[in-house]
Formats: sequence, C-alpha cells, structure tokens
Amino acid sequence: MDKPVCLIDTDSDGKLCVQQSALQILEQIQQPVVVVSVVGLYRTGKSYLMNRLAGKQTGFALGSTVESKTKGIWMWCVPHPTKAETMLVLLDTEGLGDVDKGDPKHDTHIFCLAVLLSSTLVYNSRGTIDNKAVMDLQYVTELTECIKVKSSDEDADHSTEFVKFFPIFIWAVRDFTLKLKIDDKDVTEDEYLEFALKLKRGTSRNVVEYNFPRECIQKYFPSRKCFTFLSPTTPDKMSCLECLDPADLSSEFLKVTDNFCKLVFHDSPVKKLKDGYTVTGRALGHLAKMYVDTISSGSVPCMDNAVIAMAKIENEAAVKEGLQVYQSGMEKLTESFPLKLKDLSSEHQHFSNTATRAFMKCSFKDTDGQYLKSLEENINKRFDEYLCQNEQASKRRCEDLLSSLSAPMKETLEKGSFTKSGGYDLFCKHLEDIKTKYNSQTNNEVKAEEVLEEFLKQKSVDSKAIQQADKKLTEKQKKINEGKEKAVLLKQEIKAKEEKQRQLEEKMETERQINEERMRQMKKKMDEEIRLQKEETERAIESKLREKTDLLEKGFKEKAEMMSKEIEEFKRQSTEAETYRNKELALMLENSNKRHEETMAMMMEQHREQMMAIQKMNQRSSADCCIS
Repeated sequence: MDKPVCLIDTDSDGKLCVQQSALQILEQIQQPVVVVSVVGLYRTGKSYLMNRLAGKQTGFALGSTVESKTKGIWMWCVPHPTKAETMLVLLDTEGLGDVDKGDPKHDTHIFCLAVLLSSTLVYNSRGTIDNKAVMDLQYVTELTECIKVKSSDEDADHSTEFVKFFPIFIWAVRDFTLKLKIDDKDVTEDEYLEFALKLKRGTSRNVVEYNFPRECIQKYFPSRKCFTFLSPTTPDKMSCLECLDPADLSSEFLKVTDNFCKLVFHDSPVKKLKDGYTVTGRALGHLAKMYVDTISSGSVPCMDNAVIAMAKIENEAAVKEGLQVYQSGMEKLTESFPLKLKDLSSEHQHFSNTATRAFMKCSFKDTDGQYLKSLEENINKRFDEYLCQNEQASKRRCEDLLSSLSAPMKETLEKGSFTKSGGYDLFCKHLEDIKTKYNSQTNNEVKAEEVLEEFLKQKSVDSKAIQQADKKLTEKQKKINEGKEKAVLLKQEIKAKEEKQRQLEEKMETERQINEERMRQMKKKMDEEIRLQKEETERAIESKLREKTDLLEKGFKEKAEMMSKEIEEFKRQSTEAETYRNKELALMLENSNKRHEETMAMMMEQHREQMMAIQKMNQRSSADCCIS
C-alpha cells in the first residue's frame, strides 16, 4: 500500500461499518501481521507517529486545525522492517473526545476496537501523566462492559483473562516539559509511568475513583512502556509538521521518535487470538468485520465467539488451500499420463502429505477433525479421478500399440494368406510375435494385461475361422489347438487379475503410509496448540506475579491475596485445557484410524474376492491341463 485507506467508517445511520475495499486488501495478505494501533484525544499528533512507523513523512492525515482530521479507523499495511515474512498493519484511530460526535458511546467503541485488533496499543496524550490524563483514559474502565471473554455466564466478570490476549501498552506523552525526577532522583520514562499509575491506600469514594482506571491499566495490559516527547518544533511551524525537513525538528524529539520506532519494531509481537492462534491479514479482516458487525447490532464482542467464528472461516479456507496444493501438483502429472501405478501412487502420497501440512499450517481448532476429514475425502475423490484418467490413457496407449503391432497380421488376414494349408501355424507365429513385442514395450502399463486379454479374445474368433480353413489340420489337432487357446486365454485372464491384485496391494500400502503421516501431523498440530495455550497462560501468570509482588511491596495485602487466587485459577484452567485438548487429540486420532480401517477393510474385501477368483481360475487351469 502506498497510502492509508479507511478500514472502519460510520454509515449514514451513525453505525460503524467496515469498508469492503480495505477487506479486499487484507484478504490478499497471507503472512502474519503485527498490528499497531494509536488512540488518544484528538489533535494530539497521533498520525505523525504512525507515519514514522510506516517509514514515511506523509500518509495519515495530520491536520492543522482544531477539527479532528481522522474519522473512524484508517489502515496502512507495509512490509515489516525487521521481521521477515511479516506485515506491519498500522491503525490510526479517530481522535477521542471530539465535541462534534453525537453518540457518547462512539469513542468507547473506537477504543474497544483498537484494543481487540492490535498487538500493540499506543495511547497518545499531551503534557504530563497526571490524574486528569489518567481520567481521560476512562475508556479502559469500560472494557469489561464492551468485551466479553466467554459467551456463557453473561453476568460473570472474566476481565482477569484480558491479560492473556490484550496488546502491549505504550503511553506516548507529547510536548512533555517536565524533568524526569521523583523525590529528586532521576527516573526512566517507564518508572515515571508506573509512578503515575501508583495506587492510593484507603477505601473512600475518592480513593476508589482514583485507583479504578489505574488498576484497570495494570490488570489488563501485561506489558507497559512510556515515551516522553519534547515539542518537535516551534509553535508557528506545528501546522506544517509533515512538510518540515528533519533539520527543522528538535534533535531530542527525533531521537525519542527513533527509539519509539525501534521498540515498536523489535518488541511488538505478531497479533494472536485467544488460545494463541497467529493472525494473518486475511484473518484480521474477518476479525474486524465480526467485531464491527457485533457492535453495530448492539451486542458485545465476545472473544470465544470470535475464536469459534474464525476457526470456521480459517478451517474452510485451510481445506481449500490443502486441496489446491494437492490438485496443483497432481494436475502437472496428467500431462505425462499414462504413468506406472507405483509412480502415480508415490506422487499422490507426496502431494497428499504436502496438502495435509498446508492444511495444518492454516487450520485452527479443528477440534473434532471434521475439516481434516473433509480434506481427506476430497483428496481421495480426486485421486480416484486421476487413477481413472491414468487408466484411460494407459488403455488408449496399449490399444494403439496393439493396433500398430497387429497391422501386418490384419493385412495378411485380409489377403487370405492364413486361410490355406499351414495358415494356422503361421497365424500363431504372428500372434506370438505380437505378444512378445507388446510385452517388451508396455513397460508395466496399468492396463497392459487387461488390454492384451481383450485382444486375445478378439483374435480367438479369427483363429477358429483359420483352423477351419486349414486342410492340413486333423480334427484331433483342431481340438488340441482349441484346448491350448483356452489355456492361453485363461492364463492371460489370471495375469490380468493378478496385476489388479498387485495394484490393489500398492494402493493399500500407499494409504497406510499416508495415514501414518496424517496421524503424525495431527499430533504435531495439537501439541503446538497446547504449547501456545500454555505459553499464553504462563505469560499471564508472570504478569500477575509481578503485579502481586508490587502490591505486596506497597502494602496492598488484600489485593495481593486476590491476585494469588487469580494465579491459581489460571493454573487450574491451564491444566484443564491441556487435559481437554489431549482428549480431543485422542478422539481425533481414533476417528481418523476408524476411517482408515474402514477404507482398508473395503480394500481387503476386494483383495479377498480377487484372490478367490484367481484361485478358481488356477483350479480350472490345472483341471484343463489334466484333461489335456
């Protein structure tokens, strides 16, 4: 993108809506995304920081009047400057507190969407982080009313789980003029922020109101950073900030801006959903659409519902992706048809495994394995079609070869050269030569034996006519020849059946190996999902432990005890989740095995029937030899 586009706007009814053109851009982004949102009061210079993150002087509108320039949420997607195969998505939000807005909840919804969509949230303010600045961040206290974690227990407060998936929080203080000192000691910007968020002791209404937004910030955002920016230039030049050369800007301001960008690039993680699912550009578009539609309908966005809806969308896409991978590989082979079954089965196995890996890479919470089953069934259906195409190509090739090899015989037959004394022996010699040349040139074609069997049956009609015309043959010799021909036909029929049997055994072995690889991939995928869930919980517990330690040091024993209970609850949930996921894995593996066993049972039944047919043919052949 060479410039930002509007992602979320307001329609004529005043409701939030997602712009289709922005969704189309996100749909094309298959890489993971790092999403950085900036929020804050209007006219505080948010857009300038976002332009710098994009590596541009201009892009997001800066504005130079008291009117809020940015409306809704604007998006700019650029390649991440330090993370390979990753896209940086910058979201510049409408300024909070604009007097022109009619809906008092509008700002809260914008703030809520910024939190839900981003992996790093930049809060931009001016002056200092005093009580007024913290109170201006009232939206954080309303998040429990605007975001649900679980769809069940609507009245339950699950805000303690926000820490698991909320973004990194960066407070950018613009036009900062104070010295970073507390009690006459130099402090860092981060220490300044934590000092500003320090709780007061007491239970009075004023203390509770003072502590509430600070507690919310501490509880919900596990990682907090602060940057203090001096004014970039003189007041008279502020209106044309985006046009100024770096030399016209404060060196200290540029230094802090550079440090800010470096930290965002280095520390901002890839956006992840609850349970650790990595979000791509396409998934981000779906998320934005779901959240905005939910808010516009008057409902509250729910993390669990978002995960379930995203799983359905991504798993359906994963099935298509896996099938596309399989078909793309197999379609190239059709140009080389006919192939030996062994070669075709080997390629089928390779592309089937590749398709499964592609599916696993894109899929998410396929808890009962229904989407993997769908991919498996579609691949098997396509393979049957490729087998059929290959057999038809083999049949045509074998028939063309026999037609070419038997052309001289046909010409001789039409001239009547076989319908004379000794013609039968000459006919048999021609036929044997054709068989020898055919067998040497078919190179284990899948339909070679069947086509030869059909050819010999057709030639047996010519053979009878030639024998009748051959005066040299006695009736006894004719009967002997007839017996020999039956034996040859039966032998060829047995060979054709045995070839089918061999091909079936090859298919069974291929299916066994594919199933083994599928099971391995399923276990690997589930182990990875369990690992991500545990990491999510461990990060949350680590954050809670830091908060608990800080509360104890400052004498908030009751709050520290509550924190201990939250930590134990996280541990319990983690253990339960791992147990549940392991049960899901066992069930998925069991169901996959059942499908495999059913397929193998069908093949084994075909195998048994063919074996019985071959045995009967061999018995007939032995009986015919005894009679002879």
